[in-house]
Amino acid sequence: MLSQWWRDAVVYQVYPRSFADGSGDGTGDFAGALARLPYLADLGVEAVWFSPFYPSPLADGGYDVADYCDVDPRFGTLADFDAFVAAAAGHGIRVIVDIVPNHCSSAHPAFQAALEAGPGSPERDLFIFRDQPNNWQSIFGGPAWTQVADGQWYLHLFDSSQPDWNWRNPAVPAMFEKVIRFWLDRGVAGLRVDVAHGLFKDPDLPDVPDPAPSDRPSPWFHRPELIGHYASWRAILDSYSPDVFPGERTAVGEFWGTEITHLEPYFRPGGMPQAFNFFLFQTAWDAAALRHTITTSIGLAAESDVVAPWVISNHDVVRPVTRYGGGPLAARDLDVDVALGTRRARAAALLLLALPGSAYVYQGEELGLPEVIDIPDAFRDDPVFHRTGGARLGRDGCRVPIPWSGASKPYGFTEAESTWLPQPTTWGPLTVEAQQADPGSTLNLYKRAIAARPRGGGFAWLDRGDDVIAFTRGDGFTCVVNLSAETLPVEGEVILASGPLEGGLPQDTAVWLRS
Repeated sequence: MLSQWWRDAVVYQVYPRSFADGSGDGTGDFAGALARLPYLADLGVEAVWFSPFYPSPLADGGYDVADYCDVDPRFGTLADFDAFVAAAAGHGIRVIVDIVPNHCSSAHPAFQAALEAGPGSPERDLFIFRDQPNNWQSIFGGPAWTQVADGQWYLHLFDSSQPDWNWRNPAVPAMFEKVIRFWLDRGVAGLRVDVAHGLFKDPDLPDVPDPAPSDRPSPWFHRPELIGHYASWRAILDSYSPDVFPGERTAVGEFWGTEITHLEPYFRPGGMPQAFNFFLFQTAWDAAALRHTITTSIGLAAESDVVAPWVISNHDVVRPVTRYGGGPLAARDLDVDVALGTRRARAAALLLLALPGSAYVYQGEELGLPEVIDIPDAFRDDPVFHRTGGARLGRDGCRVPIPWSGASKPYGFTEAESTWLPQPTTWGPLTVEAQQADPGSTLNLYKRAIAARPRGGGFAWLDRGDDVIAFTRGDGFTCVVNLSAETLPVEGEVILASGPLEGGLPQDTAVWLRS
């Protein structure tokens, strides 16, 4: 049987525009990523997931795809992508690409052809056009329908530049099967599937009550048709034999849900190999709440062959330092205690990497970067900000280019004078260069944790008090996270701690122990 490497891997997410710039234009690209491969190898990750790098108007950061089988010239070429895959393999690192099947860009040739062909045409049936809109609202704010010149309306659950595909038309799944094979044939180890809980909509497109009842299934998310659909994708993945690496090809679905029960259908055998577990970063810094989230999440996957990777951040959410130090939402007047947030984020990192299964780390998380809240409005890029008239700041704050070296902007990210999103003036101490030289830095904490994290073994809770998270992993490994106001005794040999152990384990500190 092949080794399923992804069951306990650490995967690093690269947001291409903001990781490293090799061309000197202020925007990240494959040349920059290739130059930084030694950094990723030194960090110890086993795979890299690239957010979309396809040709795109970048109306939604690349999640508005105009061509699923090429590289946007701003990021390089297909040859550059192939070079990265080959070089990464030399470091023992696999590559995962982002597939965006719910919608495309309004610049996609198929959508342009649909506009030109007119109502009732086969071209329009690739999308969801109607003579009259219903009352659905966009996830990004405002109506989910836009009218075209001939009077019809098209559905876009996100920005108006992102028309939804009609997955009930057999031509759409057939097209995406070709897309998937295109990238698997280039040697990628897996797929990250955007809005994996979307795709199929209620064919009646019913209006929804306001407010929508919580006990009624959504007409646009978590449709039952998804189960058979992802079984067909699993069959494609399983049909590929290992080449460079031993082990199977994989896919991980972005399944958002407000309740853990929303994810249960995706844990049936033979479906998507992995389903993201977002509940950890949706949970407050509270011991009882975290214990409940971990217990229910582990229970969800316990009787399944599906893995639920743990995450505490990604390109869509407020960075942990700010979230744990100020609140769940970034606002202009948010009062952030950066020291508190950093202490908790470091403890959360050890919690993340001690839990059973795989873990995904978002670029900059390992540097302890805070959310950038004070980006001037003129530089903001996220359609969430623009569609809500600034009422929601959007996701730009976690997408600011990361700092590599130096004491001032652009911190070694580019040879240009500035970056596509402005960096803060306070990031000098947070650069990779500065943290590599500091044994106690967050970067070095991540390196040591990734190297020492437990692999395999069971999971069992320990009772150390209501405000303490404590569990064992197999024989001899214990993780303790102190959320209480009291300093706790440290019992056992210390493997790693998220902060100084001053006469014991202080509040908002985690420790790994060997008994």
